[in-house]
Amino acid sequence: MVTVLRAYRYRFYPTPKQVEQLARTFGCVRYVYNHFLRERTDSWYERQERMGYNATAKALTSLKKQPETAFLAEVSNVCLQQSLRHLDRAFANFFKGQARYPAFKKKRRKQSATYMANGFRWRDGQLWLAKQQDPLNIRWSRRFSGEPTSITVSLDTAGRYHVSFLVEEEQLALPVTPKMAGIDLGLTHRVITSDGTKFPNPRFIRQTERKLAHAQRALSRKRRGSSNRAKARLKVARLHAKRADQRRDATHKLTTQLIHENQVIAAESLQVKNLLQNRSLAKAISDVGWHLLTLQLTYKAEWYGRDFVQIDKWYPSSKRCFHCGHIADKMPLNVRNWDCPACGTQGIDRDVNAARNILQAGKAILARADKLRHHENTTVGHTGG
Repeated sequence: MVTVLRAYRYRFYPTPKQVEQLARTFGCVRYVYNHFLRERTDSWYERQERMGYNATAKALTSLKKQPETAFLAEVSNVCLQQSLRHLDRAFANFFKGQARYPAFKKKRRKQSATYMANGFRWRDGQLWLAKQQDPLNIRWSRRFSGEPTSITVSLDTAGRYHVSFLVEEEQLALPVTPKMAGIDLGLTHRVITSDGTKFPNPRFIRQTERKLAHAQRALSRKRRGSSNRAKARLKVARLHAKRADQRRDATHKLTTQLIHENQVIAAESLQVKNLLQNRSLAKAISDVGWHLLTLQLTYKAEWYGRDFVQIDKWYPSSKRCFHCGHIADKMPLNVRNWDCPACGTQGIDRDVNAARNILQAGKAILARADKLRHHENTTVGHTGG
């Protein structure tokens, strides 16, 4: 039994009054984020001074008292403070080299506001947000146990409202199984496992490509600022949202199956951002969703007591013969089956062979990690004695 943080996301349908209040909240959150992004940028480039969260929180209090920005007092202060924390985290990620420089938020993009425990009321399965009198009309697809520590309300580009609950729950680990799998990520097949199982790629882009192209052409003909353009833009956004929902649902089902069936899962570590620079394969790589798949495997393995390991991106899994270890000089993408000149093995399936090599490398990494932990525990024990 382990304690984990889990997010539960639901769609809800606000009343006209709630729509108005949420629009005001989203606008204020966006304004505060953009205002202090500019302030922090100017303070460094003009005065070489760093402006952290505490300084922005103090400045926010003064900003709310000014006549031209008095509208900030009409929404929950909790959301505004969380906006400053999100900005501070964005700067921290930038300085760590994990993200680009923070960008200004736009009205046409996804809107969101985060409420901490003092910004909402949760009772008997109903949720009241600060500054609102009526509970949200949430469509419950499943229930959760425990009390939510924070919630995030969002409006996507397709006009849909969602609320996400962050809940701390007790998670029971799955029974231990001796089965292990190495997975090779591909385009023709989304996942190929070391036992020869191949999961097909649904190709969601191909399913909606014609409809999306037609909707985008219709959008390009509409006059900017007109109501017809707004309707056409919404139609395009809904097609994109449908495709994203399909990809996310398929990925959840696949990763859950892999986690339940295997005690150890090994995968290759891919630099998806670099791979997207290949103009011939960029659309197919974006559609298959490798990053989302490995991300879900990472946190689900932690939830259910499984081991998920990623091997080095330079490991020659496709060019190395699993039977004898011979490494071929070249292995073009059009070569799907090959013969090993060293051991004489014929008809080697490129993807299955890569998955077996990945599993072997992953087991070696876990073995070294276990040996290191054992050595550290032994050293601590001797020191304590």
